[in-house]
Amino acid sequence: MITVVGVRFKKAGKIYYFDPNENDINVGDDVIVETARGLEFGKVVIDRREISEDNIVPPLKKVIRIATEEDRIKNDDNKSREKGAFDICLKKIAEHNLPMKLIDVEYTFDNSKIIFYFVADGRIDFRELVKDLASIFRTRIELRQIGVRDESKMIGGLGPCGRPMCCASYLGEFEPVSIKMAKQQGLSLNPTKISGVCGRLMCCLNYEESTYEQTGKIMPAIGSTVKTPDGEGEVMENNMIKESVKVKVNTKNDEFELMSYSIHDVELISGKYEYSEDSEDETEDIKIEADDEEDSKEMENLLEEEKNNSKPSTGE
Repeated sequence: MITVVGVRFKKAGKIYYFDPNENDINVGDDVIVETARGLEFGKVVIDRREISEDNIVPPLKKVIRIATEEDRIKNDDNKSREKGAFDICLKKIAEHNLPMKLIDVEYTFDNSKIIFYFVADGRIDFRELVKDLASIFRTRIELRQIGVRDESKMIGGLGPCGRPMCCASYLGEFEPVSIKMAKQQGLSLNPTKISGVCGRLMCCLNYEESTYEQTGKIMPAIGSTVKTPDGEGEVMENNMIKESVKVKVNTKNDEFELMSYSIHDVELISGKYEYSEDSEDETEDIKIEADDEEDSKEMENLLEEEKNNSKPSTGE
């Protein structure tokens, strides 16, 4: 076991573990830590705790000190200088006529490097841009291409729900999200209804997925034959939220009656459960519910992207 504290460098950023190095550190403290990029200014978000060495990426860097007032002033000064650097880089991008969109600028705490984050459709030859920026700022320049999810995380905004976007508010890392999750939860497979501001599947599709999976393992699928307190019948409808099924039961008068039961009161005789391991990779049964041809094409692209992501990686 090894003693660590968790530090974030940005709001809703990834949490990194550091050796507290005998400093009396509490959650909320600003600290100066040693990173691969040099000294950085961060905030402690996880108190001192012991974790297995398997959970860290060696070597474990140290907390140099709790931030002083001078450190805070320097960090604030770096933040104020980032806006000027952003404007300068925008002008240089326009001068070189580069097809890229500048998203954010970040100064390292010790000013040893300036990082410019951008998005672009493909690879960009920005060597001349780097030379111009290096001659202006007289320090190391790094241009880092990011994806649309990271772009939304950095810019922020309101999600389809009307609340601040999860990724910009508190999500430290992006979790895998699939169209299967939307289907499992009975959502409309329309890209305008299950996509976030970034144009990708909404992160919140993942929040209740574990609950749907657990319930789906004991939820008889529509068309299955089940045994109920009133006899055998066919499942006609199910409700994941209420954990109930509607079953067409043959009554004593040889008439069929639609009756509702808790899934705990029925027993599967033949058929299958809603969620099973052999159905996880099925994509043929996903029916697109787009409003127009453009939405339909976008949904097809999402499906194709999901299939490609599920293939074994060849290394990157």
